[in-house]
Amino acid sequence: MNNLLFLLQKEFKQIFRDPAILRLIFLMPIIQLILIPLAADYEIKQIDISVVDHDHSSYSRRLTNKLVASGYFQLAEYNNSYQKSMETVGEGDTDIILTIPQNFEKDLIKESAAKVHIAADAVNGVRAGLGTAYAGQIIAEFNREVREEWVQFPRMNPLPLIEITSANWYNPHFSYYLFMVPGILAILVTMVGAFLTALNIVAEKEVGTIEQLNVTPIKKYQFILGKLIPFWVLGLVSITLGMLVAWVIFGIIPVGSYFTVYVFSAVYLLGVLGIGLLVSTFAETQQQATLFAFFFMMVFILLGGLYTPVESMPEWAQWLTKVNPPTYFIKVIRAVYIKGSNFSDLLPEFYAMIAFAFGFNFLAVRNYRKRSA
Repeated sequence: MNNLLFLLQKEFKQIFRDPAILRLIFLMPIIQLILIPLAADYEIKQIDISVVDHDHSSYSRRLTNKLVASGYFQLAEYNNSYQKSMETVGEGDTDIILTIPQNFEKDLIKESAAKVHIAADAVNGVRAGLGTAYAGQIIAEFNREVREEWVQFPRMNPLPLIEITSANWYNPHFSYYLFMVPGILAILVTMVGAFLTALNIVAEKEVGTIEQLNVTPIKKYQFILGKLIPFWVLGLVSITLGMLVAWVIFGIIPVGSYFTVYVFSAVYLLGVLGIGLLVSTFAETQQQATLFAFFFMMVFILLGGLYTPVESMPEWAQWLTKVNPPTYFIKVIRAVYIKGSNFSDLLPEFYAMIAFAFGFNFLAVRNYRKRSA
C-alpha cells in the first residue's frame, strides 16, 4: 500500500511539474469544445442561388422573393441568361440555379400548372442535395399559397382534408449545439484518458525509469494502478470542465442526472485508460505512440456516431461500432443531456463499458508481462 501511495505521489508531482501535460489536460479540451461546435456546423444556410427569370411576371418575382426571404438562400444573380449563371457556378459564386420559363404566370393561371427547373452544383453533394430539397419545399409552399388564393372552399368542404400536426421531442428547436457538444465532450474525454496515459508511460521507457522501477519491490499491479489512477482522476476533472464550458458558452446542461454522467464517465475512463496502457506496450517511443493515437482517434471519431449516425452507416461499419468504446459513451452522454435518460435506461451501454474496461486492461497487463519477460 505504501508503494502505491509513493507511486501516486510521484505521478501527480510529475504531471503537475510538466506544463505541456497540464495544457493538454485542461486547456486543450476547453478550446476544442468551444471551437469545434462553432466551426463544424453542418446546418447549411446562405446557399447562393441564381434566378434565371424568362417571365418577369409578378408571380416569378414573388417566388424569387419567397426563396430569399426564407433565410436559406442568398440571391447571387438575377438575370435571363442561363449561360451566364452557369459561368458563376464555374467560378464558385452560385450553388443553385432556378430557371423560371417564359409564360410561367400565364400557364399557372390558365393551365393550373407550370414548371420550373432547378440545377445544382454537385461538387459538394451535401450542400447541393439540401439546397435542392430546401428550394423544392419552398416552391411547394408557394404553390399551396397560390392555390388557396384561387380556391374558395364552402363552409362544409366536400373534399377530404387531412391536417398534419407534428411535435419534435427532446430537441424541439433543432439545436445543432445540443446534439454536437455532448458528443465532442465524449471524444475529448477519450483523448485525455487514453492517449495521455500512453504517452506518459512511453516517456518513462525513453528516459529509462521503467527499468529502474522494475528492479524495485513495487509489484506490477501497483505500477499499473499508479499510472492509471492519476489520469482517471484528471479525466473526471476534464469532463467536469467540459460540462462547465458547455453550460457557460452554449447554455447546455443535462436534462438527466449529473450522477449518471459521472458514473458512466468513471467506468468509461477505466476502459480508455486500458487502451492507453495497451498502446504503451506496443510503442517504444513517443513518436510511435502518437501514430497509434492518430490511428485510433480516426477510428473513434468516424465510427463513434459523432457526425454520422450509426444507423446510416453500411452494415459492416455498424458491426465495427459495436467494438468501438466511444460509440457507447457518445450515446450515453447525448441521452442524458438531451433525453434525460436515467441509469436504468442505459444498462446495456453500462454493461458494454464494463466489458471494455475489463477486456482492454486484461489485454494490456497480459501483453505488458510478455514484453517484460
